[in-house]
Amino acid sequence: MDKNIAKKYWKENLKYLLILLSVWFTVSFGFGILLIDELNQFKIGGFKLGFWFAQQGSIYVFVTLIFIYIYLMNRLDKKYHSKK
Repeated sequence: MDKNIAKKYWKENLKYLLILLSVWFTVSFGFGILLIDELNQFKIGGFKLGFWFAQQGSIYVFVTLIFIYIYLMNRLDKKYHSKK
């Protein structure tokens, strides 16, 4: 793989990482800590929504983001692997 293609690959990989980590940060820190009082006005499965995000929701989102990252990286690998 030449250096130009490697730089493009890495740049796109970093873009994916920043987007996915931003989503995870928003859900875990934003919903689980900063917005907990506002979210606790709603309930899901008998639990306050802010509590649910702090305890369960951020974990579910994190695992989902792992699978999304796998999908994106497989697609990225195919895209740049064909340019050899």
